[in-house]
Amino acid sequence: MKTKFVILFLSASVFIGNAQSKDSLSLIKNQDKISYKKFIVPVTLITAGALLLSTNLNRDLQSNANHFFGKNFHTNGDNFSPFVPIVQIYLGKSLGFKPKNDIQHQTINLVFANAIVGTVISVLKRAVGEERPDQSNRFSFPSGHTAIAFTNASLLFYEYKDSNLWYASSGFLFAAATGALRIANNKHYTSDVLAGAGIGMATGLIVSYWNPFQSMHFGKNKKTTAFVYPEIGNQIGVGAIVKLN
Repeated sequence: MKTKFVILFLSASVFIGNAQSKDSLSLIKNQDKISYKKFIVPVTLITAGALLLSTNLNRDLQSNANHFFGKNFHTNGDNFSPFVPIVQIYLGKSLGFKPKNDIQHQTINLVFANAIVGTVISVLKRAVGEERPDQSNRFSFPSGHTAIAFTNASLLFYEYKDSNLWYASSGFLFAAATGALRIANNKHYTSDVLAGAGIGMATGLIVSYWNPFQSMHFGKNKKTTAFVYPEIGNQIGVGAIVKLN
């Protein structure tokens, strides 16, 4: 019953977000249209994760991962890899790639997307109450690290896909590595990582097409500095600084 609730809740959230973003986008001229086809992969990942939740297969996959990586395996790399796509977003222009937005609106998208995915993940963790593989707490499903990683990777993709597809797609390598490391660290099951990846991809897609405050200008005669930085503690997240000179 819990699994069915999770599937319905997550799928409804994705498609409601899609509908809302389409309404917002209808007011913006020359904006690419968002289609339901773009949500096939995220919804598939979310559904697969929800179906695996609390199953013997899920536990067997974790057992195999523990055997492969070793019971004492531990790395802090998964605390930093989710933010590599953020660095790539800011560095892309200096590497010769043409971004979709200027640095201020890149920052706005990053802050909004990470805030949204952080809220969704927090609510779901408390609603589902799945125990982590290492039994440290009951906030296993879905994976927040993975969700943030795929959110930022998706923002990178839609920021640079029209300029350089290879560079735009490279963030997904770090996102996938984040999910693998969360399993290797015995912090998440496969179900958690799959659902987190789907939620992150959907969030990045919606915010990229929604592009909040894209008409906002910071002043022709003002120099604006903006960037997002990681915050790592009990929970992983991001902070932002926007400075007008």
